[in-house]
Order: sequence, then structure tokens, then C-alpha cells
Amino acid sequence: MSTVELSRPATAPTLGAPLTRRERVVLSNLSEDVTLEQIATKLFVTRNTVKSQVRSLYRKLGVSTRAEAVRWAEGAGLR
Repeated sequence: MSTVELSRPATAPTLGAPLTRRERVVLSNLSEDVTLEQIATKLFVTRNTVKSQVRSLYRKLGVSTRAEAVRWAEGAGLR
């Protein structure tokens, strides 16, 4: 895959739906060894908000685990 700049929305390989800015922020945090609660605290939102954003992100990427999402981000040059 080609390198994608963080300033441009990433495009999911299966659905073609662009990731929102917040989804890209959440995706970058998923690569760290932190809980959803810790991500929520860092982003000043609730854990449920992060869970919702993660579900949306997974759906757009066509993945079902954090590891798959991180691999997708690495392949897209977002890490």
C-alpha cells in the first residue's frame, strides 16, 4: 500500500468509507498498550464514546480486532 499522510482521511480498503479525524486519532492510540478507558481519559470523552468510535473504525476497515486495525494502519502508513 502507498503511504498516506495523517492530514488526509484514510480510506478503508473494503468499504471505501473515509475515516473521520477522530477515528484516525483513536486508531493511532490503539497501537499503544492502553485500555479504552485510558484512551477516553486522554481524549476527554467517555469510554462508551471510544467504544463507539472503535466499532465504527473496525467496520470501515473491515477488521474485528485491535491487532488487525493496527496492522491496517501500519500498512496504510498511518503509524
